[in-house]
Amino acid sequence: MSAVVTGPVVSVSAITRIAGDSGHGLAARAAADAPTLPAGFPLELDNNMAWTGSDFPDTAQYVLQLGADEVAEIKEAVEHYKSLDQDGDLVAPSNFPLPTLGKKLDALSRDVHLGKGFAVVRGIDPASFSVEDLTLVYLGVQSYIAEERGRQDKRGNMLVHIVADNSTKQMAEHHRHSNKSITFHNEEAGDIVSWLTRSTAAAGGKCIIASGYTIYNALAAKRPDIIRTLARGDWPFSLPQYHDRPIIFHENNRLIINFGRAALVGSEAHPRSKNLPALTSRQLEALDAIEAIAQATQMEIQTQAGDMHFINNLFVLHRREGFVDGEAPTEKRHLVRMRLRSAEHGWAIPTELRREWDSAFKKQGVKHWHLEPMPAFYFPLRRQPN
Repeated sequence: MSAVVTGPVVSVSAITRIAGDSGHGLAARAAADAPTLPAGFPLELDNNMAWTGSDFPDTAQYVLQLGADEVAEIKEAVEHYKSLDQDGDLVAPSNFPLPTLGKKLDALSRDVHLGKGFAVVRGIDPASFSVEDLTLVYLGVQSYIAEERGRQDKRGNMLVHIVADNSTKQMAEHHRHSNKSITFHNEEAGDIVSWLTRSTAAAGGKCIIASGYTIYNALAAKRPDIIRTLARGDWPFSLPQYHDRPIIFHENNRLIINFGRAALVGSEAHPRSKNLPALTSRQLEALDAIEAIAQATQMEIQTQAGDMHFINNLFVLHRREGFVDGEAPTEKRHLVRMRLRSAEHGWAIPTELRREWDSAFKKQGVKHWHLEPMPAFYFPLRRQPN
């Protein structure tokens, strides 16, 4: 099976039909109302990064299914790495040898960075590994996709555990620990967002993604005024700290989209302070337009235990459907998320986003690698073992 398969380019005519659907609220504005695109923004993004979910009817187009020999190769690499007696965060292709699978993962890395922007590696059985070894499997495979690993919060957590948690009202309402559906968004930093599925819910919890290129083409065809709104630098983000910046960028002939609705309008877990500027009606309309087009063109992935997802965080939006956990440990949804960057394939990051990228990927600073979920205010008595 080829590890790199891309979907067909979505034409302007097809996108016009999507954008012209009155149910999406994208009726064209009057010609006098800023009808042109921002300077330097193209009329159409014409490449394989623009796709819809219907372009991928066969899971083989985006799932790299591991065979028995490749799983055996991974297990041998785990044992080899353990024999070196090194800390787990030093896993790299040089010390986690995958002579056959590695070539497929290199091709997958190019496709995630420069092609359709998403892929799943499937075939690992979590039950056949200890938690420590399963984490080494994840880090080892991941190192072939992107070798730089980023912090995900101010505490320096490198591994974020996404599990349902109703221990407090605030935790139950936080999107990371809620079992409710969430809207399309990007992570605050990281070229690639990756996660290992340790276990799936009893029902629901699909990974759902959409192409920012397709969204752009729909808006450029029918509502260029919304592109202008999204490219303005007056979007008042409140998280992780207050700052104004655009939502979309056209950098080095590439579209970059980065936003989260909670950081702009607040959420149950993070209510927006009344002292901060509120979104304008045009900004709210623009967010609704992104969500409408994303849902109309989305790609749904039915995740399996052991799956490793790799999503281009620079132009692919992602969301989660609601889910219900079961009683058995194997029926409780548990993802382990990381943020990644590749020195070889990494994109140029716009100035307005560099602060978050620098904070995530700078070499100095605390890094914590918790193999299991920790309480919100947990801190270890020792940073290093004896």
